Amino acid sequence: MKNTVIKFGVYGFVFALLVFLSGLYFGQDVDYSWGEVIGYATMIASLSFVYFGIKHFRDKENGGTITFTKAVVIGLLISLFTAAGIALADFIYTTLINPDFFKEYTAVMRQEGYKGEIPDYGSGFMAMIMFLTVMIIGLIISLLSALILQNKN
Repeated sequence: MKNTVIKFGVYGFVFALLVFLSGLYFGQDVDYSWGEVIGYATMIASLSFVYFGIKHFRDKENGGTITFTKAVVIGLLISLFTAAGIALADFIYTTLINPDFFKEYTAVMRQEGYKGEIPDYGSGFMAMIMFLTVMIIGLIISLLSALILQNKN
């Protein structure tokens, strides 16, 4: 199980880091709503390694069987790697590539009529929020993958 988690976790980490960072960098002129779509699509694509990791473990390392619980655990562990990749990409972007991101985002929100407070929590906090967001999506994908791939025979 450890080898599968590390292998597919690293795949997810590298994919998430490179694709999310590329999307942020090359999408700087894209409307924020489209940026969100691209961001969530990248998260889901990165988390596809959860399904493939569980399937690999079931078929190649565990004799064609896997329980629901073990599949969820494998999925969540792979999700940790992917979430770390997205969070790191977000942190790099908001500290090195576009340190004015929060000011720009606040200006756009004000321009669109948002009147509430938009605090600048800083890059570290926002990276943590991205990590947690990916983990929540990873939990959902892990549960769905476990339901699809489980068999106790």
